[in-house]
Amino acid sequence: MKKLTIIILLLSTLALLEAAEKSIPIWPQGAPGALGNTSKDSATITPYPASSPSGAAILIVPGGSYGGIYPGQTEPFALWLNEQGISAFVLRYRLGSSGYRYPSQLQDAVEAMRQIREQAAKWNIDPRRIGAMGFSAGGHLVTTLLNHPEDGEVPGADSKGRVSPRPDFAIICYPVISMITKPHANSVTNLLGDAPGDELLRKTSSELQVRPGLPPIFLWHTSEDKLVPAEHSLLYAAALRENGIPHELHIYQHGGHGTGLIGKEHPWFGDVLFWLRANGIIAAPPAASQASDNPG
Repeated sequence: MKKLTIIILLLSTLALLEAAEKSIPIWPQGAPGALGNTSKDSATITPYPASSPSGAAILIVPGGSYGGIYPGQTEPFALWLNEQGISAFVLRYRLGSSGYRYPSQLQDAVEAMRQIREQAAKWNIDPRRIGAMGFSAGGHLVTTLLNHPEDGEVPGADSKGRVSPRPDFAIICYPVISMITKPHANSVTNLLGDAPGDELLRKTSSELQVRPGLPPIFLWHTSEDKLVPAEHSLLYAAALRENGIPHELHIYQHGGHGTGLIGKEHPWFGDVLFWLRANGIIAAPPAASQASDNPG
């Protein structure tokens, strides 16, 4: 019986690994402003199509201080989203550690969103239900994509007639937000260089760039986060509120940076599912299931 259990677990693991398709280069003819022609000079999206698709999709933008791509914020979350009927696409963007500064990363995110939306029929997704989920520095990139995607337009390229790159909703997890208030030094340096001017610091401080008309946003942080303090999320939430943007903010009491990274027992998993259903992004569970969850 023990051997059978191990075999079943191995087969399940292999099935999950096969959920991903091959990575797709975003810039097959070469990225704008490329400094070379190796993998670090380009960007990719890796599709994880849901086996029972709801029509919703999410571009996952992992963190890593703009100096790396943290693997724990890629496939594990893509597979969890697949369990909810959400197709996922993991973005691997160009990095400051490879010499790429703002807005190279935003160019990658803009093009990734456009390609997903333009090929929505191919992936069996609704082009009006494509969101973005960002972690830490990836959360900063998602907020930049929300606030001013036009900065990610490639100079000289004709984007007339192409679909919008702005997400229809966003999930932002313990994000870097401000480049001015309690800034995360590594993210600032990797994104903006050693001596960014005041104008660039303000332009890339997401709390200063919110405008009316942004889509719904789910935002969470922890009070015990010492690497990127919760003030970052509080600043962004205040700007969202001031501009009338529909949003939900959770500041959980316990946990350091990256809390909830692996274990599904953290409350943010349930909270974000409730939010996705409440906003009509995915269907609510059957009424019988809802009744059993709330017998009172």
